[in-house]
This record gives sequence, C-alpha cells and structure tokens, in this order.
Amino acid sequence: MKIGQETFVSLSYTLTVDGQVADQATADQPLEFVYGAGFLLPKFEEHIAGLSAGDKYEFTLAPEEGYGEIIAEALVELPQDVFLVDGAVEEGLLVVGNQIPMSTQDGQRMLGIVIEVLEETVKMNFNHPMAGKTLNFNGEIVGVREVTEADMMPSGCGSSCGDGCGEGCNCGDGCDCGDDCDCEETK
Repeated sequence: MKIGQETFVSLSYTLTVDGQVADQATADQPLEFVYGAGFLLPKFEEHIAGLSAGDKYEFTLAPEEGYGEIIAEALVELPQDVFLVDGAVEEGLLVVGNQIPMSTQDGQRMLGIVIEVLEETVKMNFNHPMAGKTLNFNGEIVGVREVTEADMMPSGCGSSCGDGCGEGCNCGDGCDCGDDCDCEETK
C-alpha cells in the first residue's frame, strides 16, 4: 500500500539541523500518524506521498517550507515583573535558553525562549524554535495501512481524550480521560 489519503503511516526519521541531530524516531518506536490530518508539516507529507513500507527517503525543507522565517515582531522585551509569582521570580527560570510557557492577554498559549536577561527586562523569542532553520530529514517508511475509525479519534492529554488517559481524569479540555494519566483528577 502506498502513502496517500486514508492511510495510517509509521515511519522512522532523523531530523538534522545545523549539522546536529535535532529529533528522531526509530523503527522500534516510529512516528505514527494519519496522512493528511495536519499532524506533520505539509511539505514533509508531500515528500513521502506515494511511498510504501520499506522505502527510504531523504529531503531538505527550506525555512519557508518548515516553520517559517524568524518574525522580528516575535522577539520582544518584557518587564521582569511579568515573571513574578507571589512577589518573586522562581530561581533558575530566567536563564538564557529556557523555554517558558506563557499566554497572551486573550489567553492564547505560546512558548517563549529566554534570549537575554537584563537588569529590569527579559528579551524573549516567541518564534517556533525551528523558525529560520533548514530541516534535513532522512528515514524509512515502517508501515502503511488503511485508516481505521480508532485512528481518527483524537488523542493526547490536554487536547482531547486518549493516549494513556483513563477514567476519572480531566485533561484540561472538559473531557474525562481516565485515572491512569498525569492529568488533574475530576470530582
């Protein structure tokens, strides 16, 4: 079977960025996804379309095909008091390179990377960590099969039910996902 719409894909990959391995999945623990469901970068899916189990692949995505170019407006300087909790900044929080989950005034969640700590302010980068990077992929298709109804069920704590969540667990999205996950217990 070839990769295309209505297929469930398992693959191994190595992502190399700036000459360093940035991420990988092995054949023993492959990346698994429904092709075309928006899980992966569109250009990544385009490069593996039509491949079958056992096929190897290698390609490069330019920044505009991956996570985009660096957006200057996403580099911001914030007052240090933004990071105060109970009147103090947590020790070790404001360290160059730390990724800090934050939210906008309207509740949109975003991840910021500390790029410089000044006396009264902190310079943060809210671009995707791979923005502006050329992504080099190589790997092998481990398996391709037809999509099942179970494959189409949302999964993952924090976004929907499933992926290790059992009864009695509220994964933060209003659905009870179970008692065998790290989510907050429902009452």
